[in-house]
Amino acid sequence: MASDKVKLMGAWQSPYAMRARIALNIKSVEYEYEEEDLLGNKSDLLLKSNPVYKKVPVLIHADRPLPESLLILHYIDEVWASGPAILPSDPYDRAIARFWAAYVDDKWFLHLRASVLLEGEGAKSATEEIGEGLVLLEEAFTMCGKGHKFFGGERIGYLDIALGSFLGWIRVAEQRNNASLIHESKTPKLSQWAQRFCADVAVKDVMHPTDRLFEFAQVLAAKHKASREN
Repeated sequence: MASDKVKLMGAWQSPYAMRARIALNIKSVEYEYEEEDLLGNKSDLLLKSNPVYKKVPVLIHADRPLPESLLILHYIDEVWASGPAILPSDPYDRAIARFWAAYVDDKWFLHLRASVLLEGEGAKSATEEIGEGLVLLEEAFTMCGKGHKFFGGERIGYLDIALGSFLGWIRVAEQRNNASLIHESKTPKLSQWAQRFCADVAVKDVMHPTDRLFEFAQVLAAKHKASREN
């Protein structure tokens, strides 16, 4: 007999795992959390549950595994439909939220990653691209938020989770590159949104600690540099 228990396999530094944790918190779902070591040996359960990508997060519900953070958000929203909605109810608003979440993952994140891993002109160029992307997302906030506190309205929603999960890594990029990316002078609405997002009850206990992330970023950058030199 399948179990209805919920398990989430994640890693403390993963923005994608954070997405699933926030969504489960929004829906008040009790779950077991299993920490994976991203730099060490991955567990047999992770490799079995996500044999294609072998990455976190993986949500296991009723003994059935589901990988990929945005798919997990959709699943959580539909299965626990009695809780606060994560995706917009209007079909157009829902499609636009998905569009911007795809932009964050497929394009904008590449620059964030580069700004953390690279040095010199490569990091500088990537940091500039991050800033340009955030200006676009400031405009998206105006369009999607419609004067409310979050992209999703008066409560955290799908696009809030998609972008907000990277706030800790944005701070790391700022520190590594001596830059100011989300700031009142450049993106005033995003600046206020970020404060509200981090203070939300569904977020504050799972938000990445910046100092610990920075140390982890140093390790990643050193590994990346060594791999390019070999």
